[in-house]
Parts: sequence; C-alpha cells; structure tokens
Amino acid sequence: MAVTDEAIEKIKGMIVSGALRPGDRLPKESELAAELGLSRNSLREAVRALSLIRILDVRQGDGTYVTSLDPQLLLEALSFVVDFHRDDTVLEFLAVRRILEPAATAMAAARISEQQLDALANQLDKLGTDPSVEELVACDLEFHRGIVQSSGNSVLCSLLDGLSGPTTRARIWRGLTQEDAVSRTLHEHRAILAALRDRDAEAARSWATVHIASVEQWLRSTL
Repeated sequence: MAVTDEAIEKIKGMIVSGALRPGDRLPKESELAAELGLSRNSLREAVRALSLIRILDVRQGDGTYVTSLDPQLLLEALSFVVDFHRDDTVLEFLAVRRILEPAATAMAAARISEQQLDALANQLDKLGTDPSVEELVACDLEFHRGIVQSSGNSVLCSLLDGLSGPTTRARIWRGLTQEDAVSRTLHEHRAILAALRDRDAEAARSWATVHIASVEQWLRSTL
C-alpha cells in the first residue's frame, strides 16, 4: 500500500471508529502524524485527498475539521466522477437509473404532499403540449428531482442526481430523432403524476420504469 493510501486509511479508521466525529477538529499536524506513525508529508497528502471528497474541511488559519459527513455532501464527489463517463457507458447509467428511480417514485407515493403534487402539475401545465426538446429535458430533470426528493431518502436522491448528467444528452438525442418522443414523455409524466395523486405506489413504480426503459430501449437500438 502506498504511503499516502496508508495515511488515508488511518484517518478513515479514526472517523469510522468514532475517535473523530462530524465537526471535530483534527489534532495539530505534528501530533497527528506522530500518533499515526506517519510522516508529516504523507499526512498532508492524505488530508488534501480527503478534503477533495468532502470528508475533511481545511480552513486556512483555523485548522482541519471533519465535515458533517452528510450523504448529500459526500455524494457530490460522485457527480464529479460521473462527468468523466464514456459514451459507451451511458446505457449502464440508464440501467442503474431504471433500477433506482422507480423505487424512489414508489416511496414518494406515500410521502409526497398535495402542495408538491400541485407544483409538479403546474410545471407540466406551464410546459404546454408542444415544448422544445431543450425545454422538455430541463422540465424532465426537475420533474424527476422533485419526485425523488419527496421519497424522503437523501442518499437515493443524491445518487440519482449524480446519475442524471450522463443520461441528459441521450434524452436530447431521443427528442431530436424519435418522432413521438416529446408526446410520449409528456404522456408518461402525466401518468406518473396521476399514480402519485392516487397514492398508488406500484402504478407509480411501473410508469417510472416504462418512462426510463423507453429511453434505454431507444438508445440501445440506435447504438
């Protein structure tokens, strides 16, 4: 194991064991290096790496702190990594979204408020029946984000938010090249919303699956 990797594992061990808790300030560099049996240089590299993935927060002139370790904060790194996807992995991202998002939509059926349902309906009404592809995709992202946030699971919400980027371009391609893509998307959005209003978790799950699978199926046939 590389020296920096060893240093990362040791700091991680302190956090996992509870020796360092969210919001705690790390000991002085010299003290922590001696305690962990590390060189100050390898400790410094480990702190830099852990700050990049939002586990540590380096405050100039104040010290280094453990962050809140909130799932949404930690999963921000996922979005950064996902941005480097290759085009040949888009189908894999869609497959993961097809597994996770219907589950989140089903969970939302029991939790989403009438006010949130009205907001989603207003969003669709405002879009109209003949939006541009760009308007439709922007609405699609917000529509699904609003539903997933209503699931009450912040980890699921952050994961799906991170996965939405690579599939956005596929949705635009589909809107530009598939004749009925816009009308189908609008119909599927209305069907998902109706299932949520009925508090029908299984119908909401089914329509969300159909909605995502249709993009996946189209992309598979065009590649």
